[in-house]
Amino acid sequence: MNNVDCIGCHQLGQEATRTIPAAFGEFKSGEEAWMRRVASGQTGEWMVNRLAGQLGSVPFKYFGDWTDRIAKGELPHSKPPRPQGVERNIVVTTWEWGGSKTYLHDLIASDRRYPTVNAYGPLYGSPEYSTDVYPILDPNTHIVTTFKAPVRDADTPEAFGPGHAAIAKPMAPSPYWGEEKIWDTRANNHNGMIDKQGRVWFAATVRAQKNPGFCTQGSDHPSAKLFPLEQANRHLTMLDPKTMKYTFVDTCFQTHHLQFGYDANDTLWTSGGGPVVGWLNTKMFDETGDAAKAQGWTAFVLDTNGNGKRDDYVEPDQPLDPTKDKRIGGGFYAVMPSPVDGSIWGSVGVFGGTAAVVRLVPGPNPPATALAEIYNVPKPYFGIRGADIDKQGVVWASMGSGHIGSFDRRKCKGPLNGPKATGDHCPEGWAFYQYPGPGFQGIGENSAESSYYTWVDQHNTFGLGEDVPMSTANLNDGLAALKDGKMILLRVPYPLGFYAKGFDGRIDDPKAGWKGRGLWTTSGDRAPWLMEGGKGKKPIAVHFQLRPDPLAH
Repeated sequence: MNNVDCIGCHQLGQEATRTIPAAFGEFKSGEEAWMRRVASGQTGEWMVNRLAGQLGSVPFKYFGDWTDRIAKGELPHSKPPRPQGVERNIVVTTWEWGGSKTYLHDLIASDRRYPTVNAYGPLYGSPEYSTDVYPILDPNTHIVTTFKAPVRDADTPEAFGPGHAAIAKPMAPSPYWGEEKIWDTRANNHNGMIDKQGRVWFAATVRAQKNPGFCTQGSDHPSAKLFPLEQANRHLTMLDPKTMKYTFVDTCFQTHHLQFGYDANDTLWTSGGGPVVGWLNTKMFDETGDAAKAQGWTAFVLDTNGNGKRDDYVEPDQPLDPTKDKRIGGGFYAVMPSPVDGSIWGSVGVFGGTAAVVRLVPGPNPPATALAEIYNVPKPYFGIRGADIDKQGVVWASMGSGHIGSFDRRKCKGPLNGPKATGDHCPEGWAFYQYPGPGFQGIGENSAESSYYTWVDQHNTFGLGEDVPMSTANLNDGLAALKDGKMILLRVPYPLGFYAKGFDGRIDDPKAGWKGRGLWTTSGDRAPWLMEGGKGKKPIAVHFQLRPDPLAH
């Protein structure tokens, strides 16, 4: 139920989920009540398929027992501690934005590489599978405006999420919205990134799934020659705040998360491409306007024959061949260009398979020269999701096992290519740090925290120092930072139930002390009405800042 299932979309344990809505009526047991509950609304079919289908209805028994015990007066076995140390110095400012029926997956405040870009400027929201109306917050005037994102082609279908995570008609009436269809997006904006010119690039839909000819078998595009792609559900777009011009960038590869590289071409790297990772040379695109020429993609190929170059390969389901390399499925979820050596890292195995991180070295002529390495998460740790990289090249990742994990390739002792370099060859590169919060009883020390995403504060935008890894603390109402081996919680005290899917840092004024810098995030809960306040509650944008002491002005 952690960061790839229930808690991948909303919090569990707030008042809205630990009680059964009266609108459902009476049930013989909590188990029956939960069967009805998860059928509610446009996501009902997906929840039922997951819990009743893939998991054989087993969760209903335990969810029902949990809410039955709470209804009879049972209290949690631990009490949340009051803020300690620097946690007492945190300043939290919030704004409502977006609509009460829609949700925000992410926001963006600045260029990750240059955190003074867009200083004191607006925040741009990404409403993902809910609406085409992008909220824009001016934190100086407290005014929220919107941008209605178009799609290029009229036949672009509505987007309800991967694996039909939602449907047009509710499976059963929602206790909040009845049978109303509340989500209707086509643009499907997952998240954005700001470049050094202050423009906002989005992982958003341009057209219907079928790819144009330059992407497919028979094309002379360098990437299509090696790995043709037939369809893509989501692409790239760019909004120029100076003119509000919205530019479509038709990509052959699908997109999900975005990060700019540290190269002269300002290459925009993307995740979500399944068997490939895709990129856009934004410098070339600016110069030519030619999306086909400016983009590329590559499969993930391990150098299993150990000769240091890319060769013909065997497929993921085929045994190793000593004369060839081996392709792996890949499937980047997070994407992380390294500021150290130009390599591109990603978290993989998020929704199935073995949790791992993959390192891609593009080489001088990608995709022909691109080679990959894979490093599996060692047991008993599991459940990788969002990840980021620090200025030393160390990868940090949210783990479903209740930890933040780090992988440092410099600690590997054995060969990093060859027939044994297929994932389990460097457990010594991993380290794990337990998240704060209560854990499950009877299994030893643990944390039930199910963090969605991790981000590294490379530039000290918050005030704890450079290269501090931070995670969304999705069951702790905020964020968690790891400083000198200790966890620091950044909580949103109101409304209770705050849940984020990502965040960003910005330095508005390097000379203004703590007031000139901070973290920005937004409530990413797919159901904002589950927060304190209930129906009608809007998503919130949040600014975290750190004073030198609790009374500092």
